[in-house]
Amino acid sequence: MPDLKRQLGLFDATMINVGTIIASAIFIVPAQIALQLHATSLTVAVWVVGGIVSLLGALSIAELAAAMPEAGGGFVYLREAYSPVWGWLYGWANGIVINPASIAAIAVGFAGYLGHFVPLGDAGIKTVAIVSIVALTALNILGVKAGAITQNVLTLIKIATVVALIVVGLALAGGSAANFEPIWPQGEGHLIGPFGIAMVAVLWAYDGWIETTYVGSEVIAPERNLPRAIIYSALICMALYILVTVSFTYVLGPERVAASRLVASDAARVTLGAVGAGLVAAAIMVSTLGANNGIILTAARVPYAMARDGLLYAFIGKVHPRWLTPANSLLVQAVISIALALTGKYDWLYTYVVVAQFVFYALMCGAVIRLRRRRTDLPRPYRAWGYPVTPILFIGFSVWLVANTIREDPVNSAVAAGLILVGLPLYFYFKSRQSSVVSSQS
Repeated sequence: MPDLKRQLGLFDATMINVGTIIASAIFIVPAQIALQLHATSLTVAVWVVGGIVSLLGALSIAELAAAMPEAGGGFVYLREAYSPVWGWLYGWANGIVINPASIAAIAVGFAGYLGHFVPLGDAGIKTVAIVSIVALTALNILGVKAGAITQNVLTLIKIATVVALIVVGLALAGGSAANFEPIWPQGEGHLIGPFGIAMVAVLWAYDGWIETTYVGSEVIAPERNLPRAIIYSALICMALYILVTVSFTYVLGPERVAASRLVASDAARVTLGAVGAGLVAAAIMVSTLGANNGIILTAARVPYAMARDGLLYAFIGKVHPRWLTPANSLLVQAVISIALALTGKYDWLYTYVVVAQFVFYALMCGAVIRLRRRRTDLPRPYRAWGYPVTPILFIGFSVWLVANTIREDPVNSAVAAGLILVGLPLYFYFKSRQSSVVSSQS
């Protein structure tokens, strides 16, 4: 049976992460943050804190990526550190539920912004969304390098676009330093809860820095390139997010940012006039297309790895003999994503992703500590900077974030927990099938 081939360099791996992190959130999320935090210092601080938290996680999990550069990422790390059931729950939550739902949501967002240029009804938006999923899936079936080149081009375009928005907002007429007022909170009461809610939005925008670990078995010199790609991408996105937030606030001020449905479009309209909204719509289309290409490319490797372990149907774990890609896993992912895009059942994604991801991210940081003690023989080409403080700080923050989210949004948090636990019966089903196959072969 053919295996995946190492074809991705450091630049490819970094662009996969950056391109996946920067989707449509940065064009919309600043308004949601400003609704919770009514001062410039706090709206910038939440991006700084979110970036530092993401970097702490990246610095820690990069050790696992370098030590176990296999397809599936977190599925492999949790399996090795704890037990197969934890790897399965991560794979179920991410490979079967979260990532297809993300693909559907981003595809519909892409189609919606196309409607800025071409009139589209609901049926038209769904059709365009499905066509984009099919096209990107086909591209990634035809070779990992083809998908990576597409990702590199789209990511460079979106980085240039975000930089242009920053420069235009700060350099052209329309903005004012007076718009930064109020810089400090005035007469605000309890801020911990609202800061936590804003942090959920920020971490949603930062999410994606782990994507390149899913293609660990296809990265050249993974012991060196995987940690660098994870850390570089987190730093690049942190810088861009903080600067673009400052730019939007400089143009609109906290109150207008909070009242804006599409804050990037409103800021561009102030500095560039009517043409600004069209430019932002085009930028979001490129951004969402690049993000979806990155998710489609990487996420299919999680079910592929699960199938190779006998924990999903065997055909999902097959590599195409000519194109050397997990073609069947990509097709299954596309089918689930298209079904979600047609039904529109992905509105719950926002809180669910952050709650579920940070439970698993905390477990992965715990895995760094656990494997240091239990697997002293494991090669570690990269060791987490600041260990053990780095993973412990991340775990502590994750516990606070999940607890705060449960308190502030108990219904969606319960749904998140329920959707993770739904995977348990399926795990035992596939585990029993695996045992039956082994028994019949022996």
